[in-house]
Amino acid sequence: MYQWARQLYPLCRSLTGEGTRQTLRYLQNMLPGMQLVEVPSGTRAFDWEVPPEWNIRGGFIADARGRVLVDFADHNLHVVGYSEPVDRWMSREELEGHLYSIASQPDAIPYVTSFYERRWGFCLTHRQRQALGEGPFHVVIDSTLEAGSLTYGELLIEGESRREVLLSTYVCHPSMANNELSGPVVTAALARWLLSERRQLSYRVVFVPETIGSIVYLSRHAEEMRRRTIAGFVVTCVGDERTYSYLPSRRGDTLADRVARHVLKHHAGHFDAYSFLDRGSDERQYGAVGIDLPVALMMRSKFHTYPEYHTSLDDLSVISAKGLEGAYQAHQRAIEVLEHNARWRTTVLCEPQLGRRGLHPTLSTRDGGRRDRRVKAMRNLLAYADGSLDLVGLAEAVELPAWECVPLLQTLEREGLLVRVCEGDGEGSRGREAFGE
Repeated sequence: MYQWARQLYPLCRSLTGEGTRQTLRYLQNMLPGMQLVEVPSGTRAFDWEVPPEWNIRGGFIADARGRVLVDFADHNLHVVGYSEPVDRWMSREELEGHLYSIASQPDAIPYVTSFYERRWGFCLTHRQRQALGEGPFHVVIDSTLEAGSLTYGELLIEGESRREVLLSTYVCHPSMANNELSGPVVTAALARWLLSERRQLSYRVVFVPETIGSIVYLSRHAEEMRRRTIAGFVVTCVGDERTYSYLPSRRGDTLADRVARHVLKHHAGHFDAYSFLDRGSDERQYGAVGIDLPVALMMRSKFHTYPEYHTSLDDLSVISAKGLEGAYQAHQRAIEVLEHNARWRTTVLCEPQLGRRGLHPTLSTRDGGRRDRRVKAMRNLLAYADGSLDLVGLAEAVELPAWECVPLLQTLEREGLLVRVCEGDGEGSRGREAFGE
């Protein structure tokens, strides 16, 4: 995953354009079943409209001697995203109105965009800004804003059930590592794993430009997704090693929320919990009133909380193979919990006799060791298996990770001591009947 991020890092992604298409084609090469969809500029999507397509070939600020002082070729954050073309000479005073820097981070290039209002500008470090001189300056941005399309990627993985899990990530930021590339590479790795064998659940994996991309996608698929989605995760900011973070759905009590909290508690130990009021990514659209999809986030350092966020400092040194692996494993475990989620009920009154089934030692000793711990876990699961708790609820009740409970529950089911009463969709009214199964 880290190597994929390294190869994608130089591409200048935006809401639209060739940089985004190149990124999606790269991911499509790893996921041959993924379809790339083009949505024409001007297409209406709820209260929004697909903007013109933006492409940029270069941009610079040069002084009267021809020395290039700021160059898009050095870093693709140097030009404000969606800048209209310009080729002019101007004074320092006039140029100042088009410059963006961060005085408190003098070595950082800020990430600035103007997607829905035509303007142009340059982003530079504050040190560069202070060293510009008095001018005059030759200012060039070689870009186009014209009718084209917005591109997104969609991979549908059909399982035994029509019940569906959403994995969504965004591909619209230029060279930033944690707040962009970590999401697509972890999502691509999860998709490859999901494709490796037949699954119980179905999966909808989407790579969209942030905000407008998810809005466009929902405008086409919301009705179907509301019927089928039992849980979903927006995958973003999943590459560093500093912490783990959880951001809930708008409701806060969906199956996705319960699974995310459970996984992070046992996978990470400690994690920072946020409110839906702290939202900032595509969960805003998936959780919007009337859409109401059960979508949560399991991140490493949350967007807006780490110092490199939305600057050139969010480079490949911020993420690591270990950080990406940790986030990948957390999402993998969440998916495994969803795959095995069900509700069970015991089939006998009082405790069953485990010994004659080979599940309990026939010799009682003071220290039974690991086998006794396994027996205790099975007894505890049987004690709470009254048909009201799903896998997450049972795991919480017996204070074990759900992935450790699964093989024990399967053993008890094989022995006829447990029976499934329903699939554990965690959504009450969204049972199997809602999917015609």
